[in-house]
Amino acid sequence: MVEISVVRPSPIAGRWYEGDPTRLAQQIDAFLEEAHLPPLEGEVIGLVAPHAGHIYSGRTAAYAFKTVQGQSHPLVAVISPLHGFHPAPALTSAHQAYQTPLGKIWIDEPALQRLDESLRRQAGWSLTRLVRDQEHSLEIELPFLQRTLVGEFKLLPVMLRSQKDEEIWQVSDALVEAVRGQKALLVASTDLSHFYPEQVANELDSEMLRQIASFSPEGVLQAEREERGFACGVAAVAAVLRAARALGANSVEILHHSTSADETGDRHSVVGYGAAVILKK
Repeated sequence: MVEISVVRPSPIAGRWYEGDPTRLAQQIDAFLEEAHLPPLEGEVIGLVAPHAGHIYSGRTAAYAFKTVQGQSHPLVAVISPLHGFHPAPALTSAHQAYQTPLGKIWIDEPALQRLDESLRRQAGWSLTRLVRDQEHSLEIELPFLQRTLVGEFKLLPVMLRSQKDEEIWQVSDALVEAVRGQKALLVASTDLSHFYPEQVANELDSEMLRQIASFSPEGVLQAEREERGFACGVAAVAAVLRAARALGANSVEILHHSTSADETGDRHSVVGYGAAVILKK
């Protein structure tokens, strides 16, 4: 039997992002300082943020997280893809906390239980818990949350692997039940198109961001299926958009777009990154 440690040790600190806490804080703070937001009206309900290594997508991610800088959100639900294979439609951590160089983030077990109970009741299936998972796309967002939010917050982590509409909507509806009545923040973790020439990537990313901006979870999924735009976390984005709408959000603002070429100079094969904020006006 595998022994389950209380804290999930980071498999990516020092590789996907800075492993030294002082340098990590300084890098994220610099990204936030560089991000200049347009005027925004309303309460922030959710974010869409990229999940590549910080040196590639951190500048774009900062635009999303700057919208909540100085705010308190005692519960943060981060919905990400699972890049590795697993037969379960949705997964979470078997640990009680995530570790980053900036400290521990405890999982909100009551919220996780509410989500799981809702899935079992409404959908007939439940979250699968992973031990020492290697998924980067959820963890990569955590240091940004640690540098922007004030006060303690707890985490509701969900890795959504299913691409089936019904299962995506079931997770979304369960998420609403889990966070309703709390000052929660929803975060959808996704990169955009992968490994196209930059001009093609910009066209594909523009369409996906257009669907996000139109607040259309159905349009996001349809764009992916028709290959008009791509997002590796498309299910996470669709689920968060739907949940945010149920929680009263009524507007999405696209804040920034970039590609890996901005850092590497290689414009022949790039990855696209986008940042957005979901607002209740």
